[in-house]
Amino acid sequence: MPPIARYLPILDWGRRYDRDTLSDDLIAAVIVTIMLIPQSLAYALLAGMPPEAGLYASIAPIMLYAIFGTSRALAVGPVAVVSLMTAAALGQIAQQGTIGYATAALTLAALSGVILLAMGLFRLGFLANFLSHPVIAGFITASGVIIAVGQLRHVLGIAGGGDNLIELVESLLRNLPDTNFHTLALGASATAFLFWVRRGLKPMLRRAGLGPRMADIFAKAGPVAAVVATTLVVWGFDLANRGVAIVGEVPQSLPPLTLPDFSPDLIGQLFLPALLISVIGFVESISVAQTLAAKKRERVKPDQELIGLGAANLGAAFSGGFPVTGGFSRSVVNFDAGARTPAAGAFTAVGLAIAALALTPLIHFLPKATLAATIIVAVLSLVDFTILTRAWAYSKADFLAVLTTILVTLGFGVELGVSSGVAISILLYLFRTSRPHIAEVGRIPGTEHFRNILRHKVETDPGTVSLRVDESLYFANARFLEDYILDRVTRDKAIRNVILQCTAVNEIDMSALESLEAINTRLGEMGLSLHLSEVKGPVMDRLKQSHFLDVLTGRVFLSQHEAVLATMQRGASASPLDTTPEPRQAQG
Repeated sequence: MPPIARYLPILDWGRRYDRDTLSDDLIAAVIVTIMLIPQSLAYALLAGMPPEAGLYASIAPIMLYAIFGTSRALAVGPVAVVSLMTAAALGQIAQQGTIGYATAALTLAALSGVILLAMGLFRLGFLANFLSHPVIAGFITASGVIIAVGQLRHVLGIAGGGDNLIELVESLLRNLPDTNFHTLALGASATAFLFWVRRGLKPMLRRAGLGPRMADIFAKAGPVAAVVATTLVVWGFDLANRGVAIVGEVPQSLPPLTLPDFSPDLIGQLFLPALLISVIGFVESISVAQTLAAKKRERVKPDQELIGLGAANLGAAFSGGFPVTGGFSRSVVNFDAGARTPAAGAFTAVGLAIAALALTPLIHFLPKATLAATIIVAVLSLVDFTILTRAWAYSKADFLAVLTTILVTLGFGVELGVSSGVAISILLYLFRTSRPHIAEVGRIPGTEHFRNILRHKVETDPGTVSLRVDESLYFANARFLEDYILDRVTRDKAIRNVILQCTAVNEIDMSALESLEAINTRLGEMGLSLHLSEVKGPVMDRLKQSHFLDVLTGRVFLSQHEAVLATMQRGASASPLDTTPEPRQAQG
């Protein structure tokens, strides 16, 4: 395979493309296209963009991802959370509906594309790991609530808005007397219908004798039925002249060539939101891609996925769109519909292009309340407050992180919410690793295995204390280890040797090395020896580059058993091994 195929996965799967694969991809494309037309329009509304921008953001990005992406089923385009984050970022810069707002959206997409491309080329996909899954779940839940509440104004036909839940609720209550009851009837009916379609239509069709594939297609086409029905009602009863907000005229054209604004001031304002959107979008996308790939025993390459998503966002920036990523619902539909290669996405893009070119006049009377209903039904499936109970049962620290992320997102908006989530994830990691679990170990009788003296009945030597450090040593926990060892040896005057079992130590940084040197010096001044056992090769290589091994008061042993035997033989007054009493409850 040529080296360029590493960056162009299409050269790999394209060589094996055949007629059967084409048939499956075309069928999947038809189903996904039907689903995406109303969804793309709805997410454009959520992002504060004109409806055609949703279609544009679903054409060029999908085509580019098909060339550069590695997932066979991932469908790229506007998604709820990223659209909300886009609106939140752009709302600080320009008024919705203005040229400045649309230009800022293009720039945001371009910045996101550049960031994702750079992360992919420099293999920085691991940075997304700083967002823990509980924090992501909390953020998505809170975002889903904000999105759903924010769309109620369109269902009610009133003015309003806000960046957080408090502002949104206050705005809704303040404008509630202005409710347009024609809009409310349309919006409420569409919402109820879509909820029923989501849960009840497919089982009903199956009971009626329809095959699973056709039943699934009709169920996925539910939003299209809502669009058609409500559009006809608005047109037939002239509800646009009775206060019902409609989509209005939509340009009947393919995506235009657009240019972002790369002025330093605008880039400075949008860089942090673009970074957050990039990371959140990548985490959502890679999670979906890996889940679907695992079902077919396939693999996706995270760094190449970054490149694929980066290319998709650049495509959106230069074709009238806004930031995009891999969507959960559309990807699952694409997978269930039988998509076998990224070509299914390319065919979907062709279908959406045809819709943008030929079908836009048909949505002139489409009520915005129907699009809002589509969004509400879609995002409420993302809301999962059970993450709080699960986190509380498993880890109080994770519960605190999830709760804080939810409350900050609801109270102060999505940008501060996801920023706090990142900060909390990092702080929790630092907190956990700054106080590593240290187990005093002894030998299980009749074996060469060493276990925690508080958990197992083991043999120990009164003159030797063996400590297993269950964490890499770095600046945040170096002093903790130093204090722990010195406190342990000062409490027991019989100790002559300290053995650090380094089974779980994968790294020792400069700060930790200095702490080890300080421990070694202090123990030497007390007449004690410091030994290391089971040091991993890479760690040993680093230690050999320092002078630590030259001044070590003890030795480095290959195994803990060898270390204990050597220290027993070395001690002039070594006592026979003592057997600990029955093990007590311990943390680890």
